[in-house]
Amino acid sequence: MKPITEQEYAKMTEKASPSSPTIKNCIFAFLTGGAICTLGQFLCNQYQQMGLSLQNARCGVSVSLIFLSALLTALGLFDNIARFAGAGTLVPITGFANAMVSPAMEFRSEGLIAGMGVKTFTISGPVLVFGISASVVYGMIFWVVHSILT
Repeated sequence: MKPITEQEYAKMTEKASPSSPTIKNCIFAFLTGGAICTLGQFLCNQYQQMGLSLQNARCGVSVSLIFLSALLTALGLFDNIARFAGAGTLVPITGFANAMVSPAMEFRSEGLIAGMGVKTFTISGPVLVFGISASVVYGMIFWVVHSILT
């Protein structure tokens, strides 16, 4: 049997891969991301009307959105929403909460430490490492620029 060339393999994968409706996906992602942001603003307004300061209301919004996405993940609904919305659910904080809860649920049968504890950070660990590293680099750049300008 003769090996397949790169060109033949590329033709085979192109033929087997369905085309993606890019415009439709972008619209759904935009609408869903916008709906999440609208929900966040609504919650922020409600928390402020209940007497919280703006800073505490924003904290409450983050906690609420994380809780809701973790709950939807636990109920098996988040994946259905994400299939429809694409990146609209994955980019905001809701996607990070889903990335934490999904592996924990999948591997919970392996126990609290080896299953949930380890697998929770399988996906979100790199996000934390690079996010924290980027914030440190940004902070150092800000400090240097601020020191030069003042």
